[in-house]
Amino acid sequence: MTQTRQLFGTDGIRGVAGEFPLTRASTVLIGRALGHDLVRASAKARVVIGQDTRESSRWIADRLWQGLASVGVEVLSAGIITTPGIAYLARAKRFDAGVVISASHNPWTDNGIKIFSRDGYKLPDARELAIEKEIFTQLQGAEFSPDAAAPGSSLPGEKDLREAYVHWLAGSVGTNLSRLRVAVDCANGAATAEVPELFRSLGVRAHLLHSAPDGQNINESCGALHPEAVARFVAESQNQFDLGVTFDGDADRALFSDAEGRVVNGDAVLLLTARDMQERGALANSTVVATTMSNMGLELALKRLGIRMLRANVGDKYVLEEMQRAGATLGGEQSGHILFRDGDATTGDGLLTALRVMEIMVRSGKSLSSLAADLKVFPQIIRNVRVREKIPFAQIPSVQQAIQAAEQELNGNGRVVVRYSGTETLARVMIEAESKDQMDRIADSIVAAIRTSLGV
Repeated sequence: MTQTRQLFGTDGIRGVAGEFPLTRASTVLIGRALGHDLVRASAKARVVIGQDTRESSRWIADRLWQGLASVGVEVLSAGIITTPGIAYLARAKRFDAGVVISASHNPWTDNGIKIFSRDGYKLPDARELAIEKEIFTQLQGAEFSPDAAAPGSSLPGEKDLREAYVHWLAGSVGTNLSRLRVAVDCANGAATAEVPELFRSLGVRAHLLHSAPDGQNINESCGALHPEAVARFVAESQNQFDLGVTFDGDADRALFSDAEGRVVNGDAVLLLTARDMQERGALANSTVVATTMSNMGLELALKRLGIRMLRANVGDKYVLEEMQRAGATLGGEQSGHILFRDGDATTGDGLLTALRVMEIMVRSGKSLSSLAADLKVFPQIIRNVRVREKIPFAQIPSVQQAIQAAEQELNGNGRVVVRYSGTETLARVMIEAESKDQMDRIADSIVAAIRTSLGV
């Protein structure tokens, strides 16, 4: 039987900063467990650490460094940097691992620890489980008392690490982007450290929004959970911008606005990039990997282009695994995680995605709205339900009955996806149907069943 991970979710370890598993003591133990994992393979292991702009990110990085250093691991800091920036540095600078302190799109009170291996990929589930086991073993023993140790005052670092990532991104662009005018929502997060230099080096005329982080305003009414913010700004600017781009807190995903102020999500980005890659002969096996949450409209639009769409579990880690199995060079999520495997990228990268979309606009001479025009979206609703615990839905008869009744009613003319969030104690209910009334009624039925059985 496969063991379930208790600390690692779909995107690393995540929780409220200061509460387990992200206390000052437990983060040291996480560092020690990761360090032991690394030194078993290399006695002179090196790790690069980066962080987002939350006020807790620095002390978590310090304590993680303390744990790593206690078992002989050398640690360098890249400072404030995006998650894909650390993935790039891990593989390009030959670190044994890269670690990001971030809770992505979550509120500032949360934080997390994401780990990349030396090849720039997120750790496989089995390796995360092994690290977890050691963490719990340390918690039960008295071998090491992190509370008695002095907290790290500062991380040693190399100031050129972040610049190396920005230089790599700029070098991936083969098109002159200087004609574009872009509104950029940096979410008061990690993108604020890289976007100004990157866009300036490419001649992009960028107007920055939400680019003054104060430790507590990351993702606050901005960023990828609020793409309507940059869309509204673009619409009100009356044709001053060709597009808007919005990142989440660690900039591993991007969403867009067209010049008219309409939100362009990850499904539309997959469609327009798939078409472009197909035309250039870069779409391996004529295949795109999406997730269970991607709209049926994307699947139909790709089919019209002769492109096969596969669905993976939610999480760019699982999208990547399916891409590798299928030999695909493009995959992603409706939420804006897009993975390009026709180059060196190993994870979803919001900055790279923005550059790719802008390149397609310039090469084609088309607006973003026209590039996404053939995506006819089925009405879709996503409801979140706060739950006490994550019991498999198959073990809850009332929820199973509600799901089966919904599927029978839709009869292939819509979809039902019910799953747990990998990063929060939420159940997510996604319904696609031909009418809004039907969609709302079916969603209400399933949500009620979940609340009755598992609701807080």
